[in-house]
Amino acid sequence: MTLDTILVPLDGSDLAEAALETAVGLLNEQATATLVLLRAAEVPTPTAARTHERASAVREAESYLNGVAAGLRECGITRVRTCVWYGPAAPTIVEAAETEKASLIVMTSHGRGGAGRLIFGSVAESVLHGTRTPILLVRDVGAPVLPPLGAAQACATGAAGAA
Repeated sequence: MTLDTILVPLDGSDLAEAALETAVGLLNEQATATLVLLRAAEVPTPTAARTHERASAVREAESYLNGVAAGLRECGITRVRTCVWYGPAAPTIVEAAETEKASLIVMTSHGRGGAGRLIFGSVAESVLHGTRTPILLVRDVGAPVLPPLGAAQACATGAAGAA
């Protein structure tokens, strides 16, 4: 698979930035690929935000991404650029991936299941269902690891069949 553009959505958290190591590793394997750091800026108020509040959120997002990009450049990663889009995270990531013609989206996931996912939602899951762009999910190291659905039955059946 040839990667031209690797899109990494960042929200300012350590969890989101955990995707950078994987993305940089992939970037180093592709001589011409570009790393695009994306931040979805949004004012977290249910009412229509005033223009200056939106502009402030975008400036803050630009400052954050410029800092991340500068840190990468100090480490020798020069094929990196940033973009800030205004809007909710999942649809913004999907639209940016299409507009940027991303070959791959590298992002993190909390790894929540069940009620946690229902309450908090899952940006990663929404992106997965909203795009055809391949996605590489980097899970939170603290996320619980559960057996795949049906795994216990398959093992029990296999063991019984072998006896």
